[in-house]
This record gives sequence, structure tokens and C-alpha cells, in this order.
Amino acid sequence: MNKLWDKNFTIITLGSVISMLGNAVSGFAIGLLVLDMTGSTFLYALFMVIYNIPHIFAPMIAGPYMDRFSRKKTIYILDFISAGLYGTIFLFLNSGLLSYPIMLFVTLIIGSIDGVYAVAYESLYPNLVKKGNFTKAYSISSMIFPLAAFMVPVASVVYSKLDSAAPLFLFNALTFFIAACFETRIDYTETHIREDSKKSALSLKRFKKDFREGINYIISEKGLLVITAYFCITTFSSSAVQTLLLPFFKNNAELFSGIDIDAVTLFTLVAGAGVLGRLIGGVIHYFFKYPVDKKFTIALCVYAVVTVLEGVYLYFPFPLMTLSFFTVGILGVTSYNIRISATQSYLPDEKRGRFNGAFQMVCTLGSIVGQLSAGILAEWIHERYIIMGYMFINLIAILLIMYRGRSHVKLIYNTQS
Repeated sequence: MNKLWDKNFTIITLGSVISMLGNAVSGFAIGLLVLDMTGSTFLYALFMVIYNIPHIFAPMIAGPYMDRFSRKKTIYILDFISAGLYGTIFLFLNSGLLSYPIMLFVTLIIGSIDGVYAVAYESLYPNLVKKGNFTKAYSISSMIFPLAAFMVPVASVVYSKLDSAAPLFLFNALTFFIAACFETRIDYTETHIREDSKKSALSLKRFKKDFREGINYIISEKGLLVITAYFCITTFSSSAVQTLLLPFFKNNAELFSGIDIDAVTLFTLVAGAGVLGRLIGGVIHYFFKYPVDKKFTIALCVYAVVTVLEGVYLYFPFPLMTLSFFTVGILGVTSYNIRISATQSYLPDEKRGRFNGAFQMVCTLGSIVGQLSAGILAEWIHERYIIMGYMFINLIAILLIMYRGRSHVKLIYNTQS
């Protein structure tokens, strides 16, 4: 590959943009649908937990296989399946057959697909990027979700006007189908695949060996171990915050009585500021490279500032709250870009699937515990107090895990990627 924007990189980027457009729309719609259907913060949190449960097992199972089977075929096959699944949700909604238990079951399937897809995508993507361009490539990747999230206001208007999420799921089905068609045209020879290993990979004994090797690799690499441990805790804390944001706006409309906008629209505006921040952060990373020897220090400062802001921004007046979300968005991209470009560049290709699978599994465990515990606590305690508590835990993790392990993490972060 002689340049960043070659055919394969363009295809996978376009596929991601198109499918993410639909996911942003349906993700917002289904969350609001569940909250309106149940009226319970706990059931809303349970719904998010059900989605994340497969992210424990699916990456764990998929990781070893993604180091032996075709990652690109996995990506487009799963996108075709997702297209069919969201089309089915559209039909159920139109017929009035969609209930909370059915939504939980469908969410379990979607979570399983997403869990496998994430490992396949994260393991293939670095191979479509020329060495030395990882920072730019992941800057582009980090801008995909913010761009797609601008569809959320559109989804909010459609949901409010039509009083139905059905058209949004049909839109998502179409975007996944188009994305899968694009992805079938990726023309990259996957060198990690060997015919002899494909047969042995199907055996349970081979899978267990590969999985143990993945875990042992993380343990033996102290920097990767520190990064994984910290991101498990920070995912635990941030997932709790994300779970409580929409309920906070819906349950505390009186706090914004001076603003002539409904609570859901207010949430959309505030969240939109965070999305805009992520988009601008991605642009900054594309054009500006941080000093290699300062990347860990920058990352550590970002972790601390984001933690403090997330702990207190719900106490701010609306304009300052919006500015805080915007700032967190910019800094969040900085955190993501430094971490993922450094780790994916550091990992050997033949172990990338196993590491990504184990990393996804550990972080998802943290996410589920954070979501479920936050949902339970919110039945008795105000959302603001809960969020401050979780961010205090995250601050402790920054000091006791990331800062204490800085000598190991610097070997990964402070490199040219």
C-alpha cells in the first residue's frame, strides 16, 4: 500500500460510514422506544445490559477464529445478516407485535453479531493502513460515528412526527445491505490464513489453546495488561454515566424549566455537542501529530480531565453543560486515537484477533456491571450523585493502574504509529 486512501481503505471506510448512519438512527430510536414502553430506568438499563452480554462471549469465541479465518468475509456476511434482522424488526413494529421481551431477545442477537463484527473489523482494519499512517487512519475512523450521529436529530423528528420507529429500522436495514455490498469488493489477501490451520481451528482443543495464548500474551505484555485493566474500569464508569444521561433529562425536566424545549430534545442537543466535539477532535488528529515522547502524558491528562468533567457537568447550567459535553467529545477522541493507534500498531497480525477479542470481553464485563449497577442505584439515588461516585472510582483507577504502570504503557503509547 503506497498511500492511505487506497481502494480497500476507501471501501471499508465507506462501508462503515453507511452502516453507521443507520445504526445511529436505530440505536437512538430503540433506546427511546424502550424507555417510553417501560417507563423504568432499571428496565432501560437491563435492555442495555442484554445487548452487552454477548460482547463478553462473542469476542472471546471470535478472537482465536479471526486469527485463522477470513476477517473480510466475516464482516460482509454479518452485515448482510444485520440487514435482514433490522428488516424483520421493521415488520414486527409495523404489525404491532413488538414487545419488551421480544426486544430483549432481538437485542441479544444484535449484540452477538456486533461482538463478533467488532473483533473482525478491528483485526482487519490495521492491515488496510500503511505503516506510519495509523494515527491518520484512526482519526478518520473516529470521525465516522460523529458524522453518523448527526442523523440522531433526524431520528428524533421522525419518531416524534410519526410516533413510530418502524421507518428508522427500515432505513438501517438498507444501510447495512449497501455497506455489505461495498465490503464484498475489498481486495486484500489475508496472509494470516493457512488452510491447515483452518481445519484445526474448528476443534475445541485448538480453540482452547488459541484462547489461552491470547490471555497469556496480554499477561506477558505488561503495557497491554495495564491498558486492558484501566479500560475495563473506565468502561465500567463511563457506561454507568451513559446509562443515566437520558433518564436524567427525562426525570428532571424541572431543572430546565426556563428553557422552552422538551427534555428529549435538550438531551439531543447536549449529546450533539459531544458528537460535534468528537468530529472536531478527529479532524485535529488527522492534521496534527502529538509529540511521540509526550503521548502518554497527554493521554493521562485527558483521562483525568474527562473524568472530572463527566463527574460534575450535570450540575452546570445548560450552556456550560453543553460546552462541557463538547470538550469531553474532543478529549474522548484524543484518548481513543492514542490508545487504539498505538496498540494496533504494536500488535503482531497473527495475535491481533485474540488480543482484540480478550480486550473487548474484559471491557464489556466492566460495561455491563456499570450499566446494571447504575440502573439499580437510580431507583433510589439521584443520577447526579451516582455519576459522581463512578467518576471518583475512575479517578482512583487512573492513579493506581495507569499512572503506576506508566513505564510499561509508555513503551506502547510513545511510539510512531
